[in-house]
Amino acid sequence: MNDEQFEKMAYGTGFIAALDQSGGSTPGALEHYGIGRDAYGDESEMLSLMHEMRSRIITDPSFTGERVVGAILFEDTMDRQIGGLESAAYLWRSKRVVPFLKVDKGLAPESGGVRLMNPIPDLDALLAKAVAREVFGTKMRSFIHLADPSGIEKVLDQQFEVARQIAAAGLVPILEPEVDIHSPDKEAAETILRDALAERLDRLSTDEHVMLKLTLPERDNLYAGLIDHHNVLRVVALSGGYQRDEACERLARNHRMIASFSRALTEGLRVDQSDREFSAELESAIEQIYTASIT
Repeated sequence: MNDEQFEKMAYGTGFIAALDQSGGSTPGALEHYGIGRDAYGDESEMLSLMHEMRSRIITDPSFTGERVVGAILFEDTMDRQIGGLESAAYLWRSKRVVPFLKVDKGLAPESGGVRLMNPIPDLDALLAKAVAREVFGTKMRSFIHLADPSGIEKVLDQQFEVARQIAAAGLVPILEPEVDIHSPDKEAAETILRDALAERLDRLSTDEHVMLKLTLPERDNLYAGLIDHHNVLRVVALSGGYQRDEACERLARNHRMIASFSRALTEGLRVDQSDREFSAELESAIEQIYTASIT
């Protein structure tokens, strides 16, 4: 593990850019960017277009470690190059942005008010590749729709089990048990989740570190105790479908929680923008999210 990256993630000022749209979410991300489904013929062409978009963001002058402390990549992005370097190496060496890798393979059908992660075949091989590519940590997403204690326990059973495997490979896991922003009992689900997370974190040994990626809560500063937990390197917020303005307003009220936004980061970017227009829009987004992340 890179000690400088560890220090940056623990104490650095800024937010994490979630640039990890996978095969299932890529068509929608490209459409928001202005590239329709008729612009590519197969998955390979689609992923190449997505990499061009991500590269345009990452190489922009506004995208640096001064305000963006980390970035989450999809495996396809990790396997490609930016600026003549492997993508993760470019992030750290050229931008001083700590690289993470999305490792989950999507969600299983809903059961008990939650959606568990699909099995992750060959995870050890993927983790070994990530270490070789200079990746610092990983991210894996589950989904919570209802305030069902049994379902939430199953989500955390799976998240912590996989986290142990990730940590054993020398990487820092980001656990992402996302609570649906449209849940009919969102606040109750978040309270159950917070308490269950705290109980499990207390079981970790003193040298085990994780990060948490959580939905912006209904009750401000609900996760303050998790932020203070000695096993938690950072608590980051997902935008979860909130538009950028609302996501940033909610984030600013949750002190010491930083952003890990995807759609809220890229919502104003378009393929047909000139370089000047693109840079201005990205600069505005980064500054807004950064400002909300330093409260």
